Amino acid sequence: MKKWKYIKLITLAILFYSCSNPEENSSVEAMYFPPNNSSTWETKTITELGWNESQVQPLLDYLELKNTKSFMVLYNGRIVMENYFNGHTSSTPWYWASAGKTLTTTITGIAEEEGFININNKVSDYIGTGWTSATLAKENLITCKNLLTMTSGLDDTNDAIDPASLTYVADAGTRWAYHSVFFKLQDVIAQTTGQTWDNYFNLKLKTPIGMTGLWLQTITENVYWSNTRSMARFGLLSLNKGNWNGTQIVNQDFFTNSTTTSQNINLSYGYLWWLNGKTSYHLPSSQFQFNGSIIPSGPNDMFMALGLDDQKIYVVPSKKLVIIRMGNAADTQTAALSDFDEVLWQKINAVINP
Repeated sequence: MKKWKYIKLITLAILFYSCSNPEENSSVEAMYFPPNNSSTWETKTITELGWNESQVQPLLDYLELKNTKSFMVLYNGRIVMENYFNGHTSSTPWYWASAGKTLTTTITGIAEEEGFININNKVSDYIGTGWTSATLAKENLITCKNLLTMTSGLDDTNDAIDPASLTYVADAGTRWAYHSVFFKLQDVIAQTTGQTWDNYFNLKLKTPIGMTGLWLQTITENVYWSNTRSMARFGLLSLNKGNWNGTQIVNQDFFTNSTTTSQNINLSYGYLWWLNGKTSYHLPSSQFQFNGSIIPSGPNDMFMALGLDDQKIYVVPSKKLVIIRMGNAADTQTAALSDFDEVLWQKINAVINP
């Protein structure tokens, strides 16, 4: 008799807890993925989420003041905010800049899963020797993983990636330096798959998740351009650890490694992804170590694709958020990381944490 009494009490407690915690109940709502080849995209309102509606306009005012062209917030895959500024529209393409590095990461993971490459193998195994000006012994130390983690040891004083510009500074793996040499991974992919980089990218990533856009070659870089929703689709794929509506686009273990500290020099860097909430970080064009988190106001589990002129993909698993910002440089600082991130997150927090 006493046993049944306890069971009834436990059952009542569970019912009370579930009824009194709507936020917990809402967490069971299925992740949403927008259909491909359609403008349809489910939405969620600020009111439905219990966010602070009075702080939305100050956020939008700040974004417009800071030369923003588009801003999107996804919660659990659904659009909560989608705003365009300064003549930009939902169909206007814009450049990802270095935020597009993470596209190269994803394709590298797919190519490895399909058996074309092994990221622990040296780059010269795939594109031949002489792709740098380093000695053969030093060049052969550089693996594909070194390119993913920015630890090639090659000179980073300019972004050119011709052999004459890729000179030896330190042994691979012993120095972190932000550099465009990672683009050599696109040559590796093209060589090993027997396809152009664009074709393999379109087949394995762009088409499966319904992105639009194209790669445009500059003197030193191959830059991706797309509309804002396409960037948000990639952010949603990333929130789901490489899974798109039940289809694993990129191996989950590879994706997890991509968004985890990849070396012991810059703790805030994975495989071309920036990581928040670490105890220290390095900035592009610097060998100085800064203590603390990159964006103190941002969530500790956030990982980020960051590009020149403040192109942003923020992914926050704990809050089921993907946040996109495209535009011109917010301030005079134009590097991938800027003070803009910190102030922007203070504004975002005022909305999502009432």
